Parts: sequence; structure tokens; C-alpha cells
Amino acid sequence: MHNFRLPVLIVAVLAGAVLAAPAVARAGAPTAPSGSGWTSSVSFTNQVASSPTTGGGYPVPPGQTFPNPGTCRAGTFDSNHSESWIAVKPGTEDLVGNSKFFFENYSKFYDHSLGTYRILNGTPVGDNQVQGYDCVSTGTQAMPPSWTNVTDPNVAFDTEGRVYQTTLPFNAFWGGSTLHPDGAIDVSYSDDMGQHWVKGNGGQDLEQSPNASARQAGDVEDKEFIAVNDVVGNKYQDHVYAMWSVFESSTTKIRIAVSRDRGQTFSKAVTITAPSQTGPSNTYVYPSVDAAGTLYIAFASFPQNGKTSTATLYVSHSTDDGQTFAPFVAAATVGVLPATSLPNTTFRDGITENFTASPTYPGHLYLTYENWDGTQMDVKFTQSTDGGSTWSAPVTVNDNVDAPGVPTDQFQPSVAAGPDGAVAIAFYDRRLACPDDLGILPADVGRTNFCIDVSLQAYKDSGNGAVPVGGNVRITKYSWDPQQPGQSVGGLSQLPCADADCSVGFIGDYFGLAVSGHNIYALFVSTHYPSDVTADGGGPVYYQQQVLATVPRSDFGSGF
Repeated sequence: MHNFRLPVLIVAVLAGAVLAAPAVARAGAPTAPSGSGWTSSVSFTNQVASSPTTGGGYPVPPGQTFPNPGTCRAGTFDSNHSESWIAVKPGTEDLVGNSKFFFENYSKFYDHSLGTYRILNGTPVGDNQVQGYDCVSTGTQAMPPSWTNVTDPNVAFDTEGRVYQTTLPFNAFWGGSTLHPDGAIDVSYSDDMGQHWVKGNGGQDLEQSPNASARQAGDVEDKEFIAVNDVVGNKYQDHVYAMWSVFESSTTKIRIAVSRDRGQTFSKAVTITAPSQTGPSNTYVYPSVDAAGTLYIAFASFPQNGKTSTATLYVSHSTDDGQTFAPFVAAATVGVLPATSLPNTTFRDGITENFTASPTYPGHLYLTYENWDGTQMDVKFTQSTDGGSTWSAPVTVNDNVDAPGVPTDQFQPSVAAGPDGAVAIAFYDRRLACPDDLGILPADVGRTNFCIDVSLQAYKDSGNGAVPVGGNVRITKYSWDPQQPGQSVGGLSQLPCADADCSVGFIGDYFGLAVSGHNIYALFVSTHYPSDVTADGGGPVYYQQQVLATVPRSDFGSGF
């Protein structure tokens, strides 16, 4: 690792919601000060990608926790931006990211849509709502095509520059809501880097129960993701694989639909998982395509009764374009957090694992996950070099050394692989005590195992499996407070909530990571940067913004 010591430079203010200029750590700039908890450092930049935009959304009436049908209207997305994903257009430094966009000042009611970030040559240039799921872009109050919410950001490119996402539009199901239908699975695609989106499959849902109530306990679609075969010359080139979970009262199954005409139509959805092999409850599916065009899936299997402290991560593959899958192989056993939230804070913990296949070496697979040991959360890594038949012994990714009696949590890992064997794992990290700055609530200054940074671990796979390159590096210029925003607007708390009574906060269940030919990119939440919205009583609101970190691959040495 290089130890850079030039001064930190500040770039110009971004237009829109963010008033504070994003800090940029240039080549030679220290990014891990002495005693900070990181022993390695690299140069990186942080740019705020989110900015105010407009679109269609649903206000929540006074005295309710959910919207009413027929009340969708044009409004602003100038508040929280939680949970994200990001993908690189093959062979370029252009990216599309997406995240939740919360509507106006209704974050406490989990009132959000999906939005997209257009990033050209590594620089965010604009954002917008994903069209096709609201009254403004569809021109109707009918439900559907208008929905109160759209969720679960995920994006992937094909070889011709079309970008796809599997979406979950749904209607509010909390409080006294009686909205219909419950939700659907759709795919949308864009040919202009996410500025305009078209619903695939001829505008038809991949799956929906038309008469289902939003309050039903079964047949609930969720946790969808997408993969595209971007292997030039492969017989399945540009085929699109949409996967999701369907939650029943006592079981959860994983479904797949495949497009073989670049999203115009999709095959009828079929169930992948077999309870006799993987147990009754399977979710958090991640599809990925390797260098040979083989389709892989990884997912977590939880016990039906929820009373055990572990889950099992399974991996399988398909060599026939998703028509059949090999027997499922248990790759790892995971310690599961027994509560909804990590210690000290109220935000909901996220998805257990993340997975990708190598675009360089056929059959090389990388699986990372968070593991609760009864006291703290660590990030683990296991890999396979034989197509998932066997898996390496898991190793701990985070290299923090905590003070005695003061454990810290590292959680929500993402893994990405890029050209020439580059692999990276990024994760949220609470190894630093909360600093004393304007973005930290006064009550939280100095607290340990509380405020959040993002750490990155680089790996190099030269054909025999991924090996670490140096140690963890910090890629956030500023730690951020997960209890922000602590302000109110119009008498409403601005903290995003994951439940109707706002006892559980929300920072997102995962965040985005991608590797290009020249850089590693991460897209994640930060509440450090003040917005242009004035809080009740004065001062700015410290909303969750999406921050793009860019780390040059060259900083990890020649050949990386």
C-alpha cells in the first residue's frame, strides 16, 4: 500500500440538494490518518451523486401512515436516498446507479420510488425517477400502473449498452391500508444511461396476483435481482435473467424468468429452489454470469421457524440458459443477528450476503457475507475455483483491531469482480468513534460502534483464486451518523423508517460496488452533507445522500 501525505483538496459545490462540497482525496493525500484504525491507504474521491429531482409520488394524509389511492401527484424527491446498486457499461468508465428516492417529507412512512444516477467518465451528471410506475409518467391514477412504492435497486448492462433492472412495485401494506394489488415483478430497461426507462416484457408483469390485498400474508414477491450475459460471442449473449423470491406463510421460493430478445419478452416464470435440497425458506438471491457464460445463483436459506441462529448460503449454476440448475451446494454457514438492528442504533440490518462470478476466469466465484458471532458482526469471504463444487474455508475480511471490551461491527458487504482478475469487497464499518462535526448529532459525538464509514479490501485473482492486496482501506472522507436526519420538516421526522411506527430506522439493505478497467466504484449512503432543505427551527436537514467513491486500481500496484 502507498502512504500518501499531500494536502486534501476540495472540489466545487455540487448543484442541488447538497450544499457542502464533496471532499476529494487526490493522489498523495492521506486517507487513513495515524491511529484511525486503518493501516493501509489509497487515493480516492468522494462525489455526492444524489441531487433534487421531480416526479410522481403519494403524499401521506395527516393522521395516517400510508397514502390513499387516487392521490398521486407531481412532487419533489429532495430528501433521503437510501440503498443502492451500480453497474459499469462494459469497456468504459460510464456507470448507471440506482437507489430509493424518498418522496418530499414523508420518509418516516417508507414513502419512496426508485431513481437512477447517470455517471459519465466517473462523474455524476444527473439523476431522475425511474418512469413507468407513477401517475406522472404513466398519465393515470389507476393502480396499477401507478404504485405507492417501487423498490430494490439493481442494474446490469448488456454488450450493446442497454441497462436493465428488475423492479418491485408495491402498495403500502402497513397501518390500515387496504390497497390492491399487493405488488408485482417487472423489468425495465434504458438505452440512454438511465434517463428514460421502458417496461420490458411488452409492458406486462413477470409475476403478479391481480386481486391480492396489500395486507395478505402469502404470495408476496420481494428481493428481486438481475444479471445479463455480457460475454461477447457467447451463444447466450445479451440474455437477461430476472430472479426474485415469493414469500408464502411458511415457505419462500426463488423464481426465474429469462429474456432472449434483450428484454422484449420473458419466459414464463418457474421455481428454481427445491425445499428437499435447501430447506423451506430461500431468499436474497444474487444471479451472476461468469467468463464462459455460465449462469450462477447464490442465496440464503433460513430455518422455517426462525429459532436457530444460523442460515446456510447455497450456490448453483445453469449451463443451459437458466432452464435447469445443478444440485445446490452449501457454500457457508452464517451466524444470524438475533434482533432486527445492530447494537446501539435503530436501523434495520440488511441482506446477509453478496455474490459475483469472475468475468476473467470461468468457474471462479466470490461470496461475501456478514457473520454475527454473538458479540459483533464481521465480514467473511469464501470462494470457489471449480464452479461452486467446493468452497474455501471462510476468512475474515475486516482487519480492525478493537479496544478490549469495545467490539465494533462491520456489515452489509458487497463484492465485485472486474477485468484481469480484479476483485473487491466493500462494507460498512463502525471501527471509528463518531467525530465532532456538523453532520453528527450532538448526542452521538464520541460514541463508539455507532457512526459508519466504508472500507474496501482489494483482491487479485491470477488464475488460482483471489488473494488479498494489502489491507483494508477507508474510502469515505467523513464518518456519518446513521441516526441522521435527526431533524423535522413540516412537523414530520425526516429519519427514514422501515416500519409503520418508526421504531426501526432504514439506511438500506445493501449498497453498490463495481470494478472497471481503471477504477473501483462504490455507491453508498452518507448523512454528512447538508441539504438545501431547511429544518423546522432552522438549519439544514442532513438527509441520506448517495456518495460515489472512486478508487484508482493503479493505487493497488502494478498488475492490479
